[in-house]
Parts: sequence; structure tokens; C-alpha cells
Amino acid sequence: MLNRPSMRVDVGGIEMKNPVMTASGTFGYGLEFSRFLDLARLGAFVTKGISSRPWSGNRPARIVETRAGMLNAIGLQNVGIEVFIKGKLSKIREIDTAVIVNVVGREIDDYVEVAKKLKDQEGVAGIELNISCPNIKYGGISFGQNPNLSAEVTQAVKRAAPNKPLIVKLTPNVTDVAAIALAVESSGADAISLINTLTGLAIDINTRKPVLANVTGGLSGPAVKPVALRMVWQVARAVKIPVVGIGGISCWQDAVEFLIAGATAVAVGTANFINPKVTLEIIEGIERYLIKNKMRDVYQLIGSLVTDEPGPQGKTDCCA
Repeated sequence: MLNRPSMRVDVGGIEMKNPVMTASGTFGYGLEFSRFLDLARLGAFVTKGISSRPWSGNRPARIVETRAGMLNAIGLQNVGIEVFIKGKLSKIREIDTAVIVNVVGREIDDYVEVAKKLKDQEGVAGIELNISCPNIKYGGISFGQNPNLSAEVTQAVKRAAPNKPLIVKLTPNVTDVAAIALAVESSGADAISLINTLTGLAIDINTRKPVLANVTGGLSGPAVKPVALRMVWQVARAVKIPVVGIGGISCWQDAVEFLIAGATAVAVGTANFINPKVTLEIIEGIERYLIKNKMRDVYQLIGSLVTDEPGPQGKTDCCA
């Protein structure tokens, strides 16, 4: 029997046993999913966004289903860094996998304050800097749409917690995502994750009012996958640091596409709400694919996209 292929990856200094992680905002603080799956089998999981003070989020309605995904305008509701450290992290750090804390803020000082408090915390493998949420009125996406501001907040957080690998999460709601990626890379980012949600709108035709109280929300799910895949490919070609692919990943075939496009790892989001065990199915599917294609290491798959041949490059029978 052949040896099993190596699934281990390094995401900016975060050692992961496989390239599958969960996306922030879709997996709670991690513990909520522990009754559905063995969290230690994940390559990593990312907590929901943590702010310097507790945030109550937006008023309802905050979620609406779409034909190919969902719109959300939660508004980054969370318990705040103090409660997170005292009430959540002590349990999370017992899980035998990499824990990445997503950090949010309205001003640069907010991000820095949280990063400083995470700096010396055991059990935190890295920080994901959220400069891409479209559902808060200040901060968030306003940093991620401007290369100079993106660079400034990245540099400030890296100075605040230089010992923690820093992943910067980018928004798709820009003209040139590669320019933002290059800006954060040059400012100290150890890795990049993308995409966050696309800004969308749903209308109740009976009332002629927005369905969401926030008016707009972030679109996620299968509908965004082609956009996410294209942006991951663009960014992976532009930067030298690892890229985490996010957006519409619902099955192992989706994940393999992102790896081929250049992602070192993938993060699964909306699909967790439909199937809490989907990440484990994706891990197993990637491993089967490597075995079938006689690949000894997942790095043989990463960035293997062939684009110099004329005509279609092949079709993927997704989620069959």
C-alpha cells in the first residue's frame, strides 16, 4: 500500500496538518461546532471577529437566503477581547489544531488594542486582520478598499503583535485586488485571505423595502465562487506570501480548484450552515484526489493551473 500523501501546509508561519480551515463569521468561536465534528481534524479554524469592546451588531433582519447563497448583515456581533480571553480562549486552546483569531475594528487603534492583548496569549496560532467587512458603517471595508490605509493598519497590527503570524483578509469590492494585496504584503502581512463577502441587496416586493435592516449585506455561498476563484488566482500570481482561498466552497472539488489556482489553504464558510461536517468531507476528498493523481504532497497541487493550452482546460463535476 502506498504511503498517504502529505497534507501539511505552512500559511505564513502557521503550521497546519492539512489545508482546510473554517472562515470567520461562519464557525462561531469554534466550540459551537464541537458536537458535530472533531475540531482537531481541521487544519485550522478561525474565530468570529473580535473587537476591543463588545459589539451588539446590527438590528434584525440580519440574514436573508438567496437563490445561490445568502446575504448577511450581522455587523460583527461579538463578546469583545476581554471576555474572549477569559471565557472562550481557555477552552479553545485545548483543541489540537491551529486557532486563528479574526480581529475587527472601527479605527486603527481598535485593531492594535486587540492585537496587543493577543500577543502573549498561548493557543493563538495567528491573527486574521479583517479589513473587509461590508456590514459596519465605520472601519472594516473602508480600510480594505484603499491601498494606503490597508498598508497602514497592517503595519500597525504587525508592530503590535510581531510574534503572531498575520493574515490580512481582503474584500472583493475593489477595482484592483492585486494592488491591495501587494500593499499589505509590503507592510508586513505573512499571508492573505480572500475573499470576504460581496455587497448585495434584497428587496421585499410587497413592502418595496429592503429585506435587511442594514439595507445592504454581504453575499456569500456558491454564487460568489467564480469571482473568488478569479481573485485568488490574481493575488497568488501577484504576491510571494501564501494565500488562503475563501468564497463559495461547498465540496472537495471546489477546494481543489482553489488549490490549483494558487491557494495554499482554503477556508469554508457558508457551507458550514448547511452541513456542519463539510470540512471533514473536503479534507478526505482532497486526500483521495492526491492519491488518485499519484501526488505525494499537496504542494504538487498548489498553483498547478495550466493556462497555456488553447481551448477549455477541462471540466469539474462539482459536488457529485
